[in-house]
Amino acid sequence: MPVWLRETLLPVLGVVVLGATLLGLLLFLIQDRLIFYPQPLDARAAEALQRAVARSEPFALDTDDGVRLQGWFIRGKGSAPWPLVIYFGGNAEEVSWLVPEWPRVSEWALLLVNYRGYGLSGGRPSEQAMYRDALALYDRVLRRTDVDGTRVVVFGRSLGTGVATYLAAQRSVAGVVLVSPYDSLVELGRGVYPFLPVGLLLRHRFDSAARAPQITAPLLAIVAAQDTLIRPERSRALVQAWGGPARLDVLSGVQHDDVHLHPAYWSTIVAFLRELPRP
Repeated sequence: MPVWLRETLLPVLGVVVLGATLLGLLLFLIQDRLIFYPQPLDARAAEALQRAVARSEPFALDTDDGVRLQGWFIRGKGSAPWPLVIYFGGNAEEVSWLVPEWPRVSEWALLLVNYRGYGLSGGRPSEQAMYRDALALYDRVLRRTDVDGTRVVVFGRSLGTGVATYLAAQRSVAGVVLVSPYDSLVELGRGVYPFLPVGLLLRHRFDSAARAPQITAPLLAIVAAQDTLIRPERSRALVQAWGGPARLDVLSGVQHDDVHLHPAYWSTIVAFLRELPRP
């Protein structure tokens, strides 16, 4: 290489390396803000919402570290004990919107609890806190005599698919529904920042693919064909790693944020729940 070219390139490369290093440091420091987008809920709106749905009741859990999580338990239709769905939302999702939607799945009860910092729940979100809270919620709700503990399904959307997968790997579940799932946040991050050592920088890894092989419960994965945030190939990677029977439904004409508006969204979920084998 000519001396003049080397002398020209070295300063440029130095600037590029320095810029990438500073960007990596910035992303490491602010990654919580990039991953979690807590959404508030007005207390009066929560009360009005509960009154509007006859089968709903408030549900609260006080965690071991002194944080109160708040949400709703929606009773199933017909006589108890009811089969139960436990729902985990996305990274910018306050889950109360599902309260009036749940009558579509009338025979199943539903547990909706906002993550730490979301809705009326206290605290701050993190991967490990979400995992601990998911286990505590499962253990608490299964103490209810009106819940059929042999027919519990975990339901996660987007970021919440990582929480649902973790819970399915740690507790007995009859089935798993994942909407816009991913194999891990590390793989998602590598797609966005291919020039950075994402595996070294990321604290919240949500490595669902590492847990999937040990889960034998049936899986329904719903993917938006035009999803540009969690691309379908990341969802397929998780489905391929699943240890039990797994079904992937790709819905066309919808994206990440509006997949639930597809005409087949709820009917697909209801059909999956009804087809699950009874113990």
